[in-house]
Order: sequence, then structure tokens, then C-alpha cells
Amino acid sequence: MPTIVVDVMPKSELLDPQGKAVSGAFARLGVEGFSDVRIGKRFELTVDGEVTDAVLAEVKKLADDVLSNAVIEDVVGIEVVQ
Repeated sequence: MPTIVVDVMPKSELLDPQGKAVSGAFARLGVEGFSDVRIGKRFELTVDGEVTDAVLAEVKKLADDVLSNAVIEDVVGIEVVQ
């Protein structure tokens, strides 16, 4: 069965407290070479049947209305994986 992956990230202009915490942990551990960390969400939707344009349109609507908070997050990717 095909799977549709939806990636959601905090808006770039907003503070990402989880990302800041991970970035601070990197610094404490001596990890170098990374200037910023942002943490988002990944949703995997298993499709019962074929992935059609209608299914993708429904996933886009769900991503915008249910899976993300448009005030603070952006849907950055919708991808079909097999």
C-alpha cells in the first residue's frame, strides 16, 4: 500500500524552543558545524488503494486544516512513497 508523507515545520520567523534546546545540547557536547536546529513533525498516511489527484488534494486539505496550525507552522512537503 502506498504511503503519503506530510512534513510540517514551525514558521521560520518563529522561535523553535525544541530546536534551541537541541542546539544547546550540541554545544555542551562539543558538536560543531551546525548553526541552527529546527524540529518539525512528520505524518505518514497509508492509502487504501491508488493515490489519485483527488487523494492528494484531500491530503493537502487535511495537512492545511488538521495536521498543521497555520498560525505557527508551514506544510513544507507532501510526498508519495511506496
